[in-house]
Amino acid sequence: MSEYQYYEFTAVDRPLTARERAELRALSTRADITATSFVNTYEWGNFKGDPQRMMERYFDAHLYLTNWGTRQLMLRLPKRVLDPAVAADYCVGDGASAWTAGQHIIIHLHREDEEGVDEFDIGGDGLLASIIPARAALAAGDLRLLYLGWLRCLQSEELSDDEPEPPVPAGLGTLDASLTAIADFLCVDPDLLAAAAAGSAPATAEEPSRAQLRTWVTGLAARDKDKILTDLITGSDNHVRSGLLRRYRDEQPATTPAAPATRRTAGEILAAAAEIRVERQRREAQQREQDRVRRERSAAAARQRHLDALAADQPGAWQQIHDLIAAKKPRDYDAAVQLLTDLGDLAERDHATAPFRQRLAELRTAHARKPSLLERLDLAALDE
Repeated sequence: MSEYQYYEFTAVDRPLTARERAELRALSTRADITATSFVNTYEWGNFKGDPQRMMERYFDAHLYLTNWGTRQLMLRLPKRVLDPAVAADYCVGDGASAWTAGQHIIIHLHREDEEGVDEFDIGGDGLLASIIPARAALAAGDLRLLYLGWLRCLQSEELSDDEPEPPVPAGLGTLDASLTAIADFLCVDPDLLAAAAAGSAPATAEEPSRAQLRTWVTGLAARDKDKILTDLITGSDNHVRSGLLRRYRDEQPATTPAAPATRRTAGEILAAAAEIRVERQRREAQQREQDRVRRERSAAAARQRHLDALAADQPGAWQQIHDLIAAKKPRDYDAAVQLLTDLGDLAERDHATAPFRQRLAELRTAHARKPSLLERLDLAALDE
């Protein structure tokens, strides 16, 4: 199997300058480089650039995929929209880590196929585009992405059983398309995610209404409004909208009961996932058995209808058998034996095996000099 490595970087908050593109070109002569992206695929050799340094200097999102099971995702955000202390609650191992670089924080989510069970069936094209919307949601205060990273650490056995889980964001049971893409890309165990979601409050409305926002904006201090307008006009802050939505939500009174003070431990979540898995497998096995019984009943009913039709014209069926044998072709021999098998089943159903065997013996005698036909009859075991 040939080697496959896929690198993709995307600049979201600002385009790359001509100088920056030239610097990136020095790292790879064959990459596709635009003002907002860097994409390269390797089927031999390795990329000589450092993805972490590239994220610190140029890009806001990065995806790396190989056909031996390595999957990496990095997202860069300004520290003013994602507090590093908040990220530290969730980024606790190799599966999810974070570091700061200047005014940014970079989240690194990582998965390795250490068991060698991956069946490589995906390419990298389009994956990062499906994931990037989760970055804006994280900037707006949706911490589900970070929790998925914590689950990746838990699934990779990086946490002790008594490790407490971080604050559980609402809506884990109803991931949107971008978060689902991340969970799939990191191969997060669906049973583990279901166990985690059991401790998550229902998702609140995705967007406040225009009237709600108008009321809230009216109450802002004049200096806050001045800053917001200045940032919008100058374009100096690409996260104005995300920051305002996060601030709006933070200032709303709680509409759902507070989460229990006692957090679950990693071991408790793993145990709950194991119970969910056992129950899911039981339901799946039950469904497979029901499907098997349904298929067998359907096949049996179809078989009976076929035998009923055959019973209506048995002389015609015997004549067809003689005609097929007379053609002296392997394919026609096979068709003749299949028709004989059907007549044998019909005879057994109607308790008329003796006449059938008598006619079969006569047929064998009549064609005793056709070894190919006789061999097929022997394999069909129609005399038994």
